[in-house]
Amino acid sequence: MGIRSYRPLTPGTRQATVSDFSEITKSKPEKSLTKYHHRPKGRNNRGVITCRHRGGGHKRLYRIIDFHRDKRDMGAEIVAIEYDPNRNARIALVVYEDGEKRYILAPAGVKVGTQIIAGDSAPYEIGNAMPLSRVPLGTEVHNVELRPGRGGQMVRAAGGSAQVVAKEGNYVTLRLPSKEMRMVRKECYATIGRVGNIEDRNVTLGKAGRTRHRGRRPEVRGSVMNPVDHPHGGGEGRAPIGRPGPLTPWGKPALGYKTRKSKLRSDALIVRRRNVSKGRE
Repeated sequence: MGIRSYRPLTPGTRQATVSDFSEITKSKPEKSLTKYHHRPKGRNNRGVITCRHRGGGHKRLYRIIDFHRDKRDMGAEIVAIEYDPNRNARIALVVYEDGEKRYILAPAGVKVGTQIIAGDSAPYEIGNAMPLSRVPLGTEVHNVELRPGRGGQMVRAAGGSAQVVAKEGNYVTLRLPSKEMRMVRKECYATIGRVGNIEDRNVTLGKAGRTRHRGRRPEVRGSVMNPVDHPHGGGEGRAPIGRPGPLTPWGKPALGYKTRKSKLRSDALIVRRRNVSKGRE
């Protein structure tokens, strides 16, 4: 894919860039693989806002993605590369030998007509899924399972890949995109290659409207709020924070404060934590 820019005819197009969508081969989704998906807009089951700045956005149909790759030892052909409004990666429509159609995350480098397969004896080729125990060291993988049979949960964003760095006993060590080193059971499945649409990180929205189309509402600085709304609020004019450091709206430290639970069983599987210089863990 490539990045396309506009002529600066308006303030909104001056900075905006978009994907050229050159890899897209089919514009309308497969109807049998779509469904209505309720968008909670940041509210819980009582209608209370629990995640701020969510709401609005363009109407979407949810594409049912096969993260499990559980149709084993049966060949499939990629017949289309499609746009998915629910994720920044592209999706590939595959047709299996028995005629069943499914969507998968489109790996970088695959094209229409590429043959893929999932299974313990699958060949070492981009797009094929296999247990981590069969993946050679140094290989880039994506759509990695955390527990065998649960389906891929890690490394699913555009351009993402994890690297197999070690194998010992029943576990395989992966270097994740966050630079975290984590052990995963060798029976867990992963797909060879990295997720496509690598240039997505270089797209510039350019104006507030494109953010609203994605369902994100405006954020407001705490320093311009009232004291009742934010710890930084209040004062005359541009007042300082008035505290040792910046806080969240709920009074927790905003930079470097770790919020991960201290007693998690998965801690034993993390070899090296991701680098956290700023922000919350």
